[in-house]
Amino acid sequence: MPSPIKIIECPRDAMQGRKVFIPTATKAAYLQQLLACGFDTLDFGSFVSPKAIPQMRDTAEVLSLLDLSQTSTKLLAIVANRRGAVAALEHSEIDFLGYPFSVSETFQLRNTNATLSESLDRVKQIQELTVAAGKQMVVYLSMGFGNPYGDPWNVEVVERWVGELAGLDIGIFQLSDTIGVSTPASIQYLFSNLIPEYPQLEIGAHLHTTPSTWEEKIEAAAMAGCVRFDGAIRGFGGCPMAKDELTGNMPTENMIHYFGHDRTGVDREQFLAAMQASSGVFVDDH
Repeated sequence: MPSPIKIIECPRDAMQGRKVFIPTATKAAYLQQLLACGFDTLDFGSFVSPKAIPQMRDTAEVLSLLDLSQTSTKLLAIVANRRGAVAALEHSEIDFLGYPFSVSETFQLRNTNATLSESLDRVKQIQELTVAAGKQMVVYLSMGFGNPYGDPWNVEVVERWVGELAGLDIGIFQLSDTIGVSTPASIQYLFSNLIPEYPQLEIGAHLHTTPSTWEEKIEAAAMAGCVRFDGAIRGFGGCPMAKDELTGNMPTENMIHYFGHDRTGVDREQFLAAMQASSGVFVDDH
């Protein structure tokens, strides 16, 4: 029998680059619908500088408006430093803290204003706080499939960082495409090397894609043993710190079509309602 597939729906990633501020009540209503779908985890918001990501400045308020009594979906919030982690951990409803750790020094500076060495220190601090609070940390290995900056990239570079971070007792990693440079070959290359090497870890995929390449990317990751996938309804969003013209997030509906509702645990009717609701949230910025 095929392994269950964990789908992490990422409305935070879908929303964060929108130029027009999405009203707090609109965000909360959309997240409430997503909580009814049966996703494993909801990447719902972030505790970062409002100057860096103004769209997420109301994450705490949005959280206060959610009814979590009827859902088994866990909540994940992104943080970029110790201060953000402290703020996030004030909310007991949050299960996971996510940190974007780039294997590209150039992108790490752009994304979190920290070198890789400084970023590693931040991970250590955040992990200590997270463990003390009885929560878990998820490390996103940004630029995990290559980068446009000329920084070194190969499986050994990614393996090195997974090994070092796993030594801090971090158990969940998302290999993040960030700018859509992954190919079926590079996806298969990474996952087929990392998953057998670190069987104790949960190593997932955060892939960006074009409409014509999504299936081959999902297939490559799944065939290499990946069972944890990030997605965003209709492929909305991307990383605002990477570049202006973005390849979209992996559309969640495509993954559900590929794996099936039974294997993902996503409720068909609730998901269709969420798809419909998304059109009222992600209106054209222009």
